[in-house]
Amino acid sequence: MVGVLLGAALVGCAGPALQHPEVVAEAQESSTLPRATELHDAPFFPDETYYCGPAALATILVASGVPTTASELVDAVYLPERQGSLQNELMAAARRADRVPFELSADFSDLLREVAGGQPVLVLQNLGLEVLPRWHYAVLVGYDLDAGTVTLRSGTERRETLSLRRFERTWQRGEHWAIVVPTPGHLPASAIPGDWVAAVAELERQERWSPALNGYRAAITRWPEHADAWLGLGNVRYARGEYREAADAYRKAGDQEASLAAAHHNLAWALLRLDRHEEALEAARRSEETAPDHSQYGQAVERIRAEIAE
Repeated sequence: MVGVLLGAALVGCAGPALQHPEVVAEAQESSTLPRATELHDAPFFPDETYYCGPAALATILVASGVPTTASELVDAVYLPERQGSLQNELMAAARRADRVPFELSADFSDLLREVAGGQPVLVLQNLGLEVLPRWHYAVLVGYDLDAGTVTLRSGTERRETLSLRRFERTWQRGEHWAIVVPTPGHLPASAIPGDWVAAVAELERQERWSPALNGYRAAITRWPEHADAWLGLGNVRYARGEYREAADAYRKAGDQEASLAAAHHNLAWALLRLDRHEEALEAARRSEETAPDHSQYGQAVERIRAEIAE
């Protein structure tokens, strides 16, 4: 059950103040967060070994619609020589399943917001001491602010109940690490534009076009003014040979942020693929005007002309 590794050792020092008392107090004064909720249908993969990483990951992947099991994920995320799983391995496995793993902030209320929104949260806990850690992955599936408790899928416990204080302290000692894996086309409740677009961009870099497309579409639905989301959408469309749609997305990126040289540069190439040469050259000129010293954006006109001449 305890089988987790951190990339670097933690130092033994006093942690920051606990956040949950303030979260509970704020929830009493507003209706933005339900007093209690539990995701009863969240999957459960009991673990009696060091496979808490595969078990926790399987829980959130299955909840997002990926057909898998903990045993199927062992080879992908478990390091036998260390009897544990690294956070990066869990994130990489989620991407291989065509999902967008999203790392939450260190804000305790974000954990509760995700659960309230129907999203189980994979958390890293240190069940020991800072100087003698026992790392463990679990999945947060419920909370009750009046009772002062949380509910976890953890080890062999389908419904492990911990006090808010005990849970937050173990999560705090786990460096506040937590991720969610939303279903395609959906956004985490606590997501902010830059962080979500960066998470989707990892899939784009791996040429996982379909989940990247879904991720960028979700971003522009919630944040239609976010230029980088339009730029990313354009890049995916271009890679798929959908040049008309790519050009539309690049234009919208440039409309939202006129100084975004990449939008003008990429628009030029999309228009070139559509044989709209004059428009391509005009976009290339805007690219050069925006970033004259850039090795690519600052030489866009010359390169577009060379392509036209071929």
